[in-house]
Amino acid sequence: MGRRSLLLLLLAFLTPGAATPVPPALRALSSLHLSTSFRSRPAVDMKYSIHYIQQKVDHFGFHTDKTFKQRYLIADKHWKEDGGSILFYTGNEGDIIWFCNNTGFMWDVAEELKAMLVFAEHRYYGESLPFGANSFKDSRHLNFLTTEQALADFAKLIKYLKRTIPGARNQPVIALGGSYGGMLAAWFRMKYPHLVVGALASSAPIWQFENMVPCGVFMKIVTTDFRKSGPNCSESIRRSWDAISRLTEKGTGLHWLSEALHLCTPLTESQDVQRLKDWISETWVNLAMVDYPYESNFLQPLPAWPIKVVCQYLKNPNVSDTWLLQNIFQALNVYYNYSGQARCLNISETATSSLGALGWSYQTCTEMVMPFCSNGIDDMFEPHSWNFKEFSDDCFKQWGVKPRPSWIPTMYGGKNISSHTNIIFSNGEIDPWSGGGVTKDITDTLLAIVIPEGAHHLDLRANNAFDPVTVLLARSLEVRHMKQWIKDFYASLRKMH
Repeated sequence: MGRRSLLLLLLAFLTPGAATPVPPALRALSSLHLSTSFRSRPAVDMKYSIHYIQQKVDHFGFHTDKTFKQRYLIADKHWKEDGGSILFYTGNEGDIIWFCNNTGFMWDVAEELKAMLVFAEHRYYGESLPFGANSFKDSRHLNFLTTEQALADFAKLIKYLKRTIPGARNQPVIALGGSYGGMLAAWFRMKYPHLVVGALASSAPIWQFENMVPCGVFMKIVTTDFRKSGPNCSESIRRSWDAISRLTEKGTGLHWLSEALHLCTPLTESQDVQRLKDWISETWVNLAMVDYPYESNFLQPLPAWPIKVVCQYLKNPNVSDTWLLQNIFQALNVYYNYSGQARCLNISETATSSLGALGWSYQTCTEMVMPFCSNGIDDMFEPHSWNFKEFSDDCFKQWGVKPRPSWIPTMYGGKNISSHTNIIFSNGEIDPWSGGGVTKDITDTLLAIVIPEGAHHLDLRANNAFDPVTVLLARSLEVRHMKQWIKDFYASLRKMH
């Protein structure tokens, strides 16, 4: 795998919005009745208003009073002042409108929870740029792109909303997020428990850090997804890497491969071959994240269960190199050209432009240091060990910063989080990020929900007629806990008065 290309994948979802199968499936779900929110009904009307708040560029220093405009969205159609709640989406690495449109769960439950929906954009993404066009100019301008500063933005925003919206002051707030946003939701509850009564952290790999899970667990789960989706599928992919190497050693190999894969820009030199392999690897990883049970358009327009469709072209690994690569093209074409609109495949693009690749690249080079590796035996990728020094040198070359791999576990507790309460960690069993997630209950209020057949934050997506029953039950359980948090909040409020 490319040195840092995979780290750019914590896409909500990616962007967004998963060694071996994760532990027990759903927690005692068979006894649950489905919440009214998840019975079949028409699509929800996603109407929201757009707002801005002045935020300090630096919440923790006193040297500068510089501010910037943070964007946030509000939808209050179902909000009730009497007994209502506020569902607060902790925005992640991209445009907040894109995350809003891909978090149908919040819209689906708004009426039942009498909830106002708030979607807060993460600093340095979308329109919330602390230094405008200069925000990514250098490490001096990027210095304020940290999880701590982002959480402080969310805290200030909640306090501002409660102060300025009549009826909101004495209402419970619940944090929700998926992927990196799910990590932020969990960390927000840990750091600001007086502001949110609980958090739903979907597909949140809070343990994908130094010495907490094996670095190979992610690629192992990707491989399992492909192995289970079609005969010989993962084996065909495993054999394709050497086939590419053999083909490109020949004089006309680069030209033949460029033509066979319909690449927009022909491969011209040997370093292009590694870029090609990284791009193909990233494609298989993205497919594992968005292996949804219905047609979707999260990272790319895709068919239902896209890995099964891909694997139809990869049934026979025992063919010639040229034949195998032609099959690989057909498989890639499912991801990049399901709509039939692409005239060629662009190896510099794997996901939607709504995700902020520059900001995320900087974050992975500072705090969000997640080790990944592959060995080509337990997974279908070329062997690549985790080399921190090489990674650090690359970061310094690009941004002039050195990563701090132990800072996130120091800041947020690593695996020692049992003193916290009211956090639901949900993970899809087929999501490769689940390998770094919480998949077993820690206490009776730090709960794990594992969703068989669930890809990356499937539970946060809108209710769909093709959803497996496991995700419907997971959402019902999530709502049941959220209702309890709201009930407990109002009970304690009555006691105080």
